[in-house]
Amino acid sequence: MELNVLMYLAILLIAGLLFGRLAKFVKLPNVTGYLVAGLVIGPCVLRLLPETIVDDFSLISEMALAFIAFTVGLTFKRSYFKRVGFTPVVIAVFEALVAVFLVQGALVAFGFDVEFALVLGAIAAATAPAATILVIKQYKARGPVTETLMSVVALDDAVALIAFGFSVTIARTISGSAGANIALSILEPFWEIALALLLGAACGLGMLVPMRFFKKPGNRQAILIAFIFLASGLATLLDVSALMSCMALGAVFCNVSGESDEMADLADSMTPPLFMMFFVVSGAGLDVSVIPQIGLVGIIYVVVRVLGKMLGAYLGAKLMKAPKAVCRYIGPTLIPQAGVAIGLTLVAQQVLPADQADTIRAVILCGTLIYEIIGPAVTKLSLTKAGEIQKQAGK
Repeated sequence: MELNVLMYLAILLIAGLLFGRLAKFVKLPNVTGYLVAGLVIGPCVLRLLPETIVDDFSLISEMALAFIAFTVGLTFKRSYFKRVGFTPVVIAVFEALVAVFLVQGALVAFGFDVEFALVLGAIAAATAPAATILVIKQYKARGPVTETLMSVVALDDAVALIAFGFSVTIARTISGSAGANIALSILEPFWEIALALLLGAACGLGMLVPMRFFKKPGNRQAILIAFIFLASGLATLLDVSALMSCMALGAVFCNVSGESDEMADLADSMTPPLFMMFFVVSGAGLDVSVIPQIGLVGIIYVVVRVLGKMLGAYLGAKLMKAPKAVCRYIGPTLIPQAGVAIGLTLVAQQVLPADQADTIRAVILCGTLIYEIIGPAVTKLSLTKAGEIQKQAGK
């Protein structure tokens, strides 16, 4: 029997609450419990949530990711970058590109086609900020590693899109399908990022206007929701990164308004149920049936990507003479991978033969399952060892 939408929403929240509490009992972050909850009640196990309903709830994911990106953008204050300089930028570039080059090199060394290796390896750059941000919020993590991490996961998307754009162009050139538009193909990711940033910046400036006239918290919550959804919606309409657009909204707003802390508190007060539903839905979308399909290529991708992220982050931090804790612990916090990587597999279908594109999608889906389940726990462990999570935090 198919239930109505409100009952499915109730199931999402109740399952999230129960499994979030179970996760605490075994000293895991809440987000791990939410993901497991979705996996258990989703189409792969108990089937309380049919696959059609999981697909219909994609709107929840869009809303949650928009708020998460806005929250990350609020950390991009001028005062922060004056203090740390280009350290987060360099770390983001190194952790993304070293992961890309190592995965590509490993795949070629094991005899896979160069075009296939270029495209799959490029997806290794992407890191999902959602699970990481929720761990930081739950445990109220504070310190140089947390600060750097917030900036790096925000910048990672831009580096990942550029790296993927270059790799796809090279793959098309090798296969002879690039035509006469090689230059345009190379410039395309830069154009997409620039447009997303401009959209977000315009929304951030536009948000100042209604805030002059509406002072009550309820009204300001409405303004906040409206402009976050506006930035995300416009980006989707123009087929550019909604995450980048919402990050730009937060970054511009926090630098032109003295009320960014108030808006951050308003967002924190109303988003926990949304984030809970988002991760339960994400867990329900994880497909354990793809695990047997990945074979050698999947093992190479899953393992080498993690090694590349850790090595790249360490090298970038060392180069910029970051604190020892940042050098040591920033890498393991960059394991999670989800939405952007899955989205890039759709582009891969336009570049590679159908069988290779299907293999890439299976590998990324399996990697997402593994990374999203273990990533939050590894992030918590790393931040704890860095001394940025107190023993009583998150209880």
